[in-house]
Amino acid sequence: MRPFILRFQSAGLLFLLLARLTSFAQTTSAPPINPAQWAEELRAFARQDSLTPAPRKPILFYGSSSIRKWETLAKDFPGLPVLNRGFGGSRFPDAIYFFEKLVVPYRPRQVVLYEGDNDIAAGATPQEVFQSFLSFEKLMRQNKKLRRVPLVFLSIKPSPSRWALYPKIQEANTLIQQYIGQHPQRLKFVDVGTPMLGANGKPRPELFVQDSLHMTPAGYEIWTRTVGPYLKK
Repeated sequence: MRPFILRFQSAGLLFLLLARLTSFAQTTSAPPINPAQWAEELRAFARQDSLTPAPRKPILFYGSSSIRKWETLAKDFPGLPVLNRGFGGSRFPDAIYFFEKLVVPYRPRQVVLYEGDNDIAAGATPQEVFQSFLSFEKLMRQNKKLRRVPLVFLSIKPSPSRWALYPKIQEANTLIQQYIGQHPQRLKFVDVGTPMLGANGKPRPELFVQDSLHMTPAGYEIWTRTVGPYLKK
């Protein structure tokens, strides 16, 4: 009887998740998600897990390409069980869609999340990004395994290629930061963006590769120094 109940509960949660995603796709100004585009990256994660089992109760870094390209993660945080599950080009709805596949099975001790960058670039409003953050946080709190797990949100970074969008980025960051400030027990906001700005108030060019969006090792050095104090030992 109990397995049936568990399957029913899981099916109910999945239904609510899909309903949320459908509603988001109908109301957001950004294009709908395409889960099939991540099939190869999901297969790569499965291969990694089969060859090298993930750390027990890892600090899970999750989100878009700024996470995926953080290839020095283990070296930057020696002695900590970090696990990178970023998939490049993802938006908040993608992170929500793959929550059950890429977050829950690892039973992380902490989740470090970076999303919103591609959402704004795709046309999502700051309020929509904020609502997506709330949806992601709600998924964590509704999951029995994760409801007490801390969630660390990395602010949406400034970049030269998306500098025209920075007012919207700042607005989205502010909405999320204010909410987190009201719920500090299991939520943390890390401002990774301010240290990336130069004396002229604009992104420092040396922190970005040729596409003026993704970061150089110097950019990740700043993130390492900024994020490190928030990681759960």
